[in-house]
Amino acid sequence: MENFVRDIIDKDLETDKYGKKVHTRFPPEPNGYLHIGHAKSLCLNFGIAKDYKGLCNLRFDDTNPITEEAAYAESIKADVRWLGFDWGKRLFYASDYFDKLYEYALVLIKKDKAYVCELGQDEVGKYRGTVTTPGKNSPYRERSVKENLDLFRRMKAGEFPEGSRTLRAKIDMASPHMIMRDPPLYRIRKAAHHRTGDKWRIYPMYDFAHCLCDFIEKITHSICTLEFENNRPLYDWILNELGVYHPQQIEFARLNLSYTVLSKRKLLQLVEGKHVSGWDDPRMPTLSGLRRRGYTPESIRNFCDRIGVAKSNSIIDIAVLENSIREELNKKAPRAMAVLRPLKVVITNYPEDKEEELEAVNNPEDPQMGTRRVPFSRILYIEQEDFREDPPGKFFRLAPGREVRLRYAYFIKCADVVKDKKTGRITELHCTYDPETKGGNAPDGRKVKATLHWVSARHALEAEVRLYDHLFIKRDPEEGEGGDFKSNLTPASLETLKSCRVEPGLKGARPGSRYQFERNGYFCVDTVDSSAEKPVFNRIVGLRDTWAKIEQRKR
Repeated sequence: MENFVRDIIDKDLETDKYGKKVHTRFPPEPNGYLHIGHAKSLCLNFGIAKDYKGLCNLRFDDTNPITEEAAYAESIKADVRWLGFDWGKRLFYASDYFDKLYEYALVLIKKDKAYVCELGQDEVGKYRGTVTTPGKNSPYRERSVKENLDLFRRMKAGEFPEGSRTLRAKIDMASPHMIMRDPPLYRIRKAAHHRTGDKWRIYPMYDFAHCLCDFIEKITHSICTLEFENNRPLYDWILNELGVYHPQQIEFARLNLSYTVLSKRKLLQLVEGKHVSGWDDPRMPTLSGLRRRGYTPESIRNFCDRIGVAKSNSIIDIAVLENSIREELNKKAPRAMAVLRPLKVVITNYPEDKEEELEAVNNPEDPQMGTRRVPFSRILYIEQEDFREDPPGKFFRLAPGREVRLRYAYFIKCADVVKDKKTGRITELHCTYDPETKGGNAPDGRKVKATLHWVSARHALEAEVRLYDHLFIKRDPEEGEGGDFKSNLTPASLETLKSCRVEPGLKGARPGSRYQFERNGYFCVDTVDSSAEKPVFNRIVGLRDTWAKIEQRKR
């Protein structure tokens, strides 16, 4: 798919800027799980490498030992593979280059382009100035090269307290680019690193490490999100001052999704605050959460292709993502009948000892998927919402004296309503069936206005079903009270139904397998909590976009 990133690459290939090569990278920080926003970057970087017959590295930006964990790195690798991408033998870590990065810092000091500063964080802010006023030079800016080399080596040796000193680039405190006002290159972090242990007491800042990692790996096009556009002058300055190979940084608009937050820091707050069950909670926009919910790699890649690559930020409606999986599963998911809120139906004129198997279509969109046999007996379950004792206008489903069609089965007519004497709650319906309507058609040509799904009570499998709503009630969750996005959490984004009934053919359904529950939506067998005896199904998405709009109006 054409976009401005590919236009830049095409021009570079025409001018032989990088020797007809295209080499990209995907550089996540292992401080959380990947989310749907990372999928856009993954598809772009790996997709470009594939289309141009180039290479794409997976490189972890592991420069902050306080927030990073090996477990996060492993989850990221699993997510990248699941999404369908392969980095081959090109798995790297910024920590692979810590020795080289330190040496490059020494080069800048020797060129008098970097110095050790003792200003505290608050003082640095005061000296920095504003967008309209220039900053002031640090009182430590004019230290000699010799003194800076000594202090930086002592920082490395761990002699100074954390936060007491930084290595800063010596650029221009009056620069119109705030990022160029002597930005930090190294800080003291007395924390063990998940790969290098206690070897280092100083760690490079992202802006210093990233451009040099790109150079070391001979990346041609360093594709990143739009918030790094302001950092590009520093990216270029570091590489130019060191006189090394210079990749091209290209920025694109990050993915913003309605009713969703796409910040690992904020997602971590949801996990630590027990607002969700974990990073893989099906309500989370993480790739592991989407995978557990039932999304497929293909649907996510198609979504990323559909939204394209832009130069300016915007919010994509979550319905676009939902429709990507809906379109795929409509073609591929086998159908099944499941009753989520069962209401007992006794067919009084059906023999008590009789049962039969009826033929049901597995997927009307794909005749190759064939048919299945579903059992039918005297006692059935239908959905509670499919019956009204006093039906409102335009309610065409079952009601006293009314006839409806049972999917793949017979016409039935409601003759009597049984209620609990204490509560008045409807406990069962007594109906009659017309044996001449087997298969759902009447030989006399009479019509009914509704077709209901059902399961045989004698044969049905009990199941748990989890219904998920949007995690946030506002299209932009950042519009929270006092700026707290958590104030916009949906009060009941998960509804768990414990006593559902599904057709018996779903017994032993493989975890992760997906179905369309007729009239109820698309569902996936939970990969964590499901068992052969008591399956657990997660609703992936409803059957139509309009359902989400209806639910929003109710709220």
